[in-house]
Amino acid sequence: MTMSATKQELIDKLRRDLLGWEGFRPLPPEERQSFGLGPIENAFPNQMFPTGALHEFISTRPEFTAAIGGFIAGIMQTLLEKGGVCVWVSYTRRIYPPALKRFGVDPDRIIFIDVVREKDVLWVTEEALKCSGIAAVICETRLLSLLESRRLQLAIEQSQVTGFILRKDVRQLNNTACTARWTVKPLRSKPRPGMPGVGHPRWQVELLKVRNGQPGSWTLEWKNNAFLHPQKDQVQQPDINRRYA
Repeated sequence: MTMSATKQELIDKLRRDLLGWEGFRPLPPEERQSFGLGPIENAFPNQMFPTGALHEFISTRPEFTAAIGGFIAGIMQTLLEKGGVCVWVSYTRRIYPPALKRFGVDPDRIIFIDVVREKDVLWVTEEALKCSGIAAVICETRLLSLLESRRLQLAIEQSQVTGFILRKDVRQLNNTACTARWTVKPLRSKPRPGMPGVGHPRWQVELLKVRNGQPGSWTLEWKNNAFLHPQKDQVQQPDINRRYA
């Protein structure tokens, strides 16, 4: 019995060490930061949205890019609670900064860096990720190779800054060193009772791939500066091998 217990303890310690080496460090309850994502957070190791990690968002249409921007802004609201600023790097930025207030983010807390050449985007992003005083870095780009993503991940391992790569106009997926790969698609909003017009933003959030976690798909709504699940979540396994046309 003692031998069996000892083996289990060694296995548990090895699992914790492996997660720590991959950026999933367990935190005491008083230091945990909830992002209000509900069952989506449960899909990650330690049931926590991984900060100090690199997240890749796949977009194939302009409307998907807009939905992803809103979802990231909702996460930024929580990241900024502990202070600091966010850096947004792009060569074709289309986001309207005042619109961030809809997601509880003061645009004055965002440093927008617009570069002329697309090939400079990842270099600026890597330099920004090295600054430990930054809460998060968002990068808009089309291409991201395994080597480039690995360089970004190495910068994050030193600074513990959370990185978001918003990949636009993706035609085919390739391997990257990102901790998680997402896509966010807009859904028809539910009209407010007695109020004509558009309701609260609603999305289909898919976690296509996550290291040591459980991929899935969830319906999410943004209301009163918080994420809500408007209906009982039906977790589905997305086809991570499909090609985006």
